[in-house]
Amino acid sequence: MQNGTKILLVTPPFSQLNTPYPASPYLKGFFDKHNIASSQYDLSLEVILSIFSKKGLKKIFEIADKTLFSEDSQRIYSLRNEYINTIDIVIDFLQNKNQSMAQYIAREDFLPKGFYFTQAGDFDEEFGLIGFRDKARHICTLYLEDLCFFISESIDSDFGFSRYAERLGRYASSFDELNKKLHSPLTFIDEIMVSSLFKKIEEEKPSIVAFTVPFPGNLYSALRCGGEIKKKYPNIKVEMGGGFPNTELRSLNEIRVFDFVDYIILDDGEAPFLKLIDYIQNDCSDDSSLMRTFLLKCGKVVYRDDSLSKDVDFDDTGTPSYEGLPLESYLSVIEVANPMHKLWSDGRWNKLTFAHGCYWGKCAFCDGSLDYIGRYQPASAKTIVDRMQALIDQTKERGFHFVDEAAPPALMKEVAVEILKRGLKVTWWTNVRFEKSFTEDFCELLKTSGCIAVSGGLEVASDRLLKRINKGVTIDQVAKVASNFTKAGILVHAYLMYGFPTQTDQEVVDSLEVVRQLFENGVIQSAFWHRLAMTAHSPLGKNPEKYEAVALPCNFKGFADNDRFFEDPHGADFDKYADGLKKSLHNYMHGIGLYYELQDWFDFNIRTTEVNPRKIEKAISAKDEEILNMNKRLLWLGGVPEAQTVKTVVKKKSVERLEIVINNKTEVIDLTFPIEEGNVIMQLLNDCSVDSEKIILLSDFEHRINNCLKQPFEKYLKTENIRELFQFGLLKL
Repeated sequence: MQNGTKILLVTPPFSQLNTPYPASPYLKGFFDKHNIASSQYDLSLEVILSIFSKKGLKKIFEIADKTLFSEDSQRIYSLRNEYINTIDIVIDFLQNKNQSMAQYIAREDFLPKGFYFTQAGDFDEEFGLIGFRDKARHICTLYLEDLCFFISESIDSDFGFSRYAERLGRYASSFDELNKKLHSPLTFIDEIMVSSLFKKIEEEKPSIVAFTVPFPGNLYSALRCGGEIKKKYPNIKVEMGGGFPNTELRSLNEIRVFDFVDYIILDDGEAPFLKLIDYIQNDCSDDSSLMRTFLLKCGKVVYRDDSLSKDVDFDDTGTPSYEGLPLESYLSVIEVANPMHKLWSDGRWNKLTFAHGCYWGKCAFCDGSLDYIGRYQPASAKTIVDRMQALIDQTKERGFHFVDEAAPPALMKEVAVEILKRGLKVTWWTNVRFEKSFTEDFCELLKTSGCIAVSGGLEVASDRLLKRINKGVTIDQVAKVASNFTKAGILVHAYLMYGFPTQTDQEVVDSLEVVRQLFENGVIQSAFWHRLAMTAHSPLGKNPEKYEAVALPCNFKGFADNDRFFEDPHGADFDKYADGLKKSLHNYMHGIGLYYELQDWFDFNIRTTEVNPRKIEKAISAKDEEILNMNKRLLWLGGVPEAQTVKTVVKKKSVERLEIVINNKTEVIDLTFPIEEGNVIMQLLNDCSVDSEKIILLSDFEHRINNCLKQPFEKYLKTENIRELFQFGLLKL
């Protein structure tokens, strides 16, 4: 197919620092499977490493505009030699080199301190006496945040660690402001970015450069780089795709965009890229077979989507490839001293998905009509674990972040069993819906397979609004499920939302009280408040009247078209609550202020909560309705049972019994049974172990043990020996 075609996949500034954004590894894995020559380049990381180096900081302090200095910037500037002389040590440490520096950095007097340190908490209280490596990593992160502040104030106001010129991509119905910025002289950051990219182009000599733009903060840099490529390398074709085009550019008719790119692809890129390669190889003669692709033709923006084309099945997309990415150079930073929250920025994670799309896909605020959510297609458990093993071999990393919108519980269960069956030692985390199916036993299975954390949506924390949103959960259910995860040792993060149409002042206050109680009871460890955004592709955006929202006129000017503005004639003034919600949550995540009055977080009078002060406590302590489901699968996670015949005295008679001894990594249990019953138990434990190919249901257990019973099976399950087996590792799933 390729005939000399070579694709350079680029992640433009700025994305996360600790691990590669997954788009280019996904596509490279697919291209490798189809023998299409490709390479990938994390331009975002390269620019960060260039800026935050001894040479980079020297230049920054030389060109900084002193007339823009605030008091905080003046302090940083006065300490410039301290920054220049320590920056390489900090970067090395965050790259997990020179870890012996941890205690020195953690002493707090090694690195200079600026504005962000004044906002931090008590380091000793947050990290204790032995967490000096995390403490040092947090101090280094604050140090970089100070420098980031200095750069944005005195050199480039659009600079940010995980975004660049983000404001230009947000609500950009018109291309005018972005176009003006793109035609202005290159900034200091731009020069680093473009020169780094050109160096890579000279090395790889691609015929196509493809940019992924997942967020508004990647848009400017992708277009800036694309424009410079088109000027210097007119024979190279420039393509753009990713989350931002998928959601924002579906109505594109702005011709000026094509001064910077040649093609924009929507949704999954695998099948459209194959079509695009054929099109380019055929001298761009027939565009009718292109798939979900914008291009400029005869001075007009046209959209081509061959209706006969089909997407690549998710099972057939291949294993992501990290080849060519400098995995040892990513930075593990700790922005917030919270064990769950830091997972997003600390440590390098292999990114995978259980499925394409969302198995639920009904939430009113979500882009359910778009392909990335609407087309649900799971992989098989075998395929997923095959990919995990391949990535371990490839990257030498055993940590996985499954980035599904919501991981399907049934498939999670199958994957967990497959991981255990193969004896694979991994850690992993993912996003979930707080489904009833996440029982204590299910969570124990997930923990045993390596699951360390989950994040999921509590959203508005109001049963009335959860029903309107069509979330399919209740507050009590979320609390119970979060408690099940926490009991298993799995960290829980809750996504929170305020501003949904018709939400009242009382409901805002009550939702905060629910969140407070969740932290108070220790069933969530981390959370984040989001202000609702109404989007064009959500049920809310498509039919605002259904949700009693009044849509405001949409003045589309040819470029981005996604955000919808609305008025809520029945709801609260949500803007005034933002600071108090954020402040309270920051403290709750650090175990502070859990018993303050809710009023203490706000500088205006709020309503008194109407939530029962023991609502969450009651929800998590409530006993599940005991309906014996005989179709539940039994799975034995305990150690290998060993049996021997022993003699015991019963009513002055010597009786032979079967003693079953089971060791696991932390403890041992010793159970004795009548011989016949004991033999059934031994066979049962062997047959329902993870190594067995058999699927044993609770009904199978009843059938096997019936001849030994002098009581109903349901009552037998509550006898001391059997209860101990269930507590020791016999799961009902």
